[in-house]
Amino acid sequence: MSQQGENQANERERTNRLRILSIAIGGGIALVGVLVILYAWQIWPFNSAIQSTENAYVRGQVTFISPQVNGYITSVEVIDLQPVHKGQLLMTIDDRIYRQRVHQAEAQLAMKLAALANNQQQRRSAQATIESNNAALANAKAQAQRSGFDLKRVENLAADGSLSVRERDAARASNTQAQAAIQQAAATLEVSKQNLQTVIVNRASLEGDVASARAALELAQIDLVNTRIIAPDDGQLGQIAVRKGAYVSAGTRLTSVVPAEKWVIANMKETQLANVHPGMAVTFTVDALNHQKFSGEVEFISPAAGSEFSAISPDNATGNFVKIAQRIPVRIKITGDQQRLRPGMSVEVSIDTSAAVPPREAQQ
Repeated sequence: MSQQGENQANERERTNRLRILSIAIGGGIALVGVLVILYAWQIWPFNSAIQSTENAYVRGQVTFISPQVNGYITSVEVIDLQPVHKGQLLMTIDDRIYRQRVHQAEAQLAMKLAALANNQQQRRSAQATIESNNAALANAKAQAQRSGFDLKRVENLAADGSLSVRERDAARASNTQAQAAIQQAAATLEVSKQNLQTVIVNRASLEGDVASARAALELAQIDLVNTRIIAPDDGQLGQIAVRKGAYVSAGTRLTSVVPAEKWVIANMKETQLANVHPGMAVTFTVDALNHQKFSGEVEFISPAAGSEFSAISPDNATGNFVKIAQRIPVRIKITGDQQRLRPGMSVEVSIDTSAAVPPREAQQ
């Protein structure tokens, strides 16, 4: 019996030890889980005045160079990765067709200007014709008035027998012709006025033709200028994607220019931004440069989380919901030397939220 009792006591002791061990392991796992959650959300005791993230990259305004006209490349004046200055010639496209189009547009403009000048001459001629027809009408009226006076005298003389009936009839016919001459002169004057109006109306059309020809010439000149592909800004070229003799179309990507100015975009967790304001000091290290340290300052904070700018917005209205800390992009201005930085490099960012911020910048 004593041996059996001793075995039972040992069994109970082992069971108690296992229970205590399982409780300790479970408690440890729970504690680790709580600590992980506190660290992920940067909650005490893991909250710090220094807010850091590895989700950050160097950014730059990469400009892709493309032609605006079609044609064969006649020269490539640069090489891969070459530094360039604003306005520097990079490549040329065969401009023979575009030069001829400029000459053609110049000839069309000259024709339209000549037609406009001819219209001006026609207007002066029409005005002179109107003046001549006005004089003719005045003369016809004067002739008709004299014919009327003559007819009255002839009528009086014919009445007392001094003139024959034949002479009276001739005077009447002459007066009728004089009245008809007035109507003819008036009609001719009206026709000349209508001709002048036609010339005036045509001028508006001709002026439109001249404006259209000038616009066509300017477009042809723009196309000619666009056969010379130049650097839009100071910077460094990427790889040249075309060679001499290749045919390119408008919009074909030929190369790219990366300006000297760069910045950092740090995607911070929303829980890290409570005390982050524009103007705060920033330090960051670059993986590609053996973690060399650079300095900067917070310039802007995004007005929305990064997910809000995605093509497909997240929909949390249906299904199971798991709360995830959203990322807010923060733009960081690089205040030190940035010659060795390249867009796309990964960096580790640290923002010192304990530093004082100028009031003006804190209000941004």
